[in-house]
Amino acid sequence: MAKALVLKDITKRFPLVLANDHISLDLNWGEVLALVGENGAGKSTLMKIVYGLQPPDKGEMWVDGKPYRPKSPLDAIAHGIGMVHQHFMLVEPFTVLENLVLGLEPGSPLYLDLDEARKRATALMEELGFQVPLDERIENLPVGLQQRVEILKALYRQAKILILDEPTAVLTPQEAEELFRFLRAYVSKGNAAIFISHKLKEVLSVSDRVTVIRDGRVVGTVKTPETSLEELARMMVGREVVLRVEKGPAKPGEVVLEVEGLEAPPRLRGVSFFVRAGEIVGIAGVEGNGQTELVEALAGLRKYRGTVRYLGHPLPHLALKVREAGVSHIPEDRLARGLVLDFSVRENAILGDQHRPPFRGFLGFLDGKAMEHHARTLVETFDVRPRSTDLSARRFSGGNQQKIVVGRELLRGPRLLIAAQPTRGVDVGAIEFIHQRLVEARDQGLAVLLVSADLSEVISLSDRILVMYEGRIVGELTPEEAKEERLGLLMAGVPA
Repeated sequence: MAKALVLKDITKRFPLVLANDHISLDLNWGEVLALVGENGAGKSTLMKIVYGLQPPDKGEMWVDGKPYRPKSPLDAIAHGIGMVHQHFMLVEPFTVLENLVLGLEPGSPLYLDLDEARKRATALMEELGFQVPLDERIENLPVGLQQRVEILKALYRQAKILILDEPTAVLTPQEAEELFRFLRAYVSKGNAAIFISHKLKEVLSVSDRVTVIRDGRVVGTVKTPETSLEELARMMVGREVVLRVEKGPAKPGEVVLEVEGLEAPPRLRGVSFFVRAGEIVGIAGVEGNGQTELVEALAGLRKYRGTVRYLGHPLPHLALKVREAGVSHIPEDRLARGLVLDFSVRENAILGDQHRPPFRGFLGFLDGKAMEHHARTLVETFDVRPRSTDLSARRFSGGNQQKIVVGRELLRGPRLLIAAQPTRGVDVGAIEFIHQRLVEARDQGLAVLLVSADLSEVISLSDRILVMYEGRIVGELTPEEAKEERLGLLMAGVPA
């Protein structure tokens, strides 16, 4: 029987980077193949080649035994390949049904006939065992349902090979388990799936085999029952990795941040809490339950009602004044709020502080020497690779982009750090590094407010955990009290 997908010697080179170096792998019908590797290892580039978004420089591909060289995603879809992207590719003002048929609109140029599409979608949902409101706008759906729409869209196009890129990043544990059940049922019907994730526990629970890529090359492929978390991490990074956060007990000091009755449209409905020096307070919750509004209000990026005191005084409402007061902010989206992608590392390293000494020099001009020294300190201290201060931020992998942001915010010497999704989309080695830096900063007296959709991160880093649901804090737990199942229930609004 022919294999579902075969890649042989796939090579892709960009300026200064060999993204894929003669990669060969295969996918069997009826299996889930996990693809793991560090940021910048070449996983995304490889899947873009498979899905027709980029051509390879060299190499061959086969789908079900037949030669395959797509020129666009339409070719991939025609060959039965679907992809669920990490950042959903949905048109938010459109309904679910309109998104399903987008690009394959039934009817005539003058009339969109959705009746047949509705019948097909309804039958498909019954077969899959999940329901999505077809007439609801995407913007009104929670992220878990939006992901179902992405999957439904791929299967509506009759995908027999499904590629899922970081599919559980915004899901509760219960939603993730539903996804895994779907995947197992999907491949049991003779289909095949490629599962890309940085969460190695999930990789081991859902996949049949795991292919590890490092520096653009395949390090090896192992059967899931014959490997372990430690072995996969070692294969990914090329060294032993500490998979647990090593930290001693917190030694809390004075209250640095005090919040009372904070409200911010559209979702934050009145929260109260405090953060002390020398502790990490974690906020757990499914995205879309007020965390973004909370972070942006505290960072001076959104208007709010309520009381916020910083070191006993009202916190300014303007982002620039908040930074000048000694508050640092790691934004949840490093590309939208954390970096200017066309700026160099040297320029990104001083964003938000460019008007202050030592970077503001004679007659208000930027001091190039001070900028270079600061950027060099950042790339060395936070292990940014490559070690260039001249390269633009867009030339770095996601993990190294995140290190630039984290390094910039910590090197400022803040009293309070608001860290939103500090390790989103980064590999196990970068996660280990960023976690160590956060714990070190806590031990030096920094107050840290951690907002993360990754429950293992919240549990392992936090000294106290607050759970948010529908814009309110619905529970407070210690790390010892917090189990993923209990937290997951609270995140879903179920008392636990």
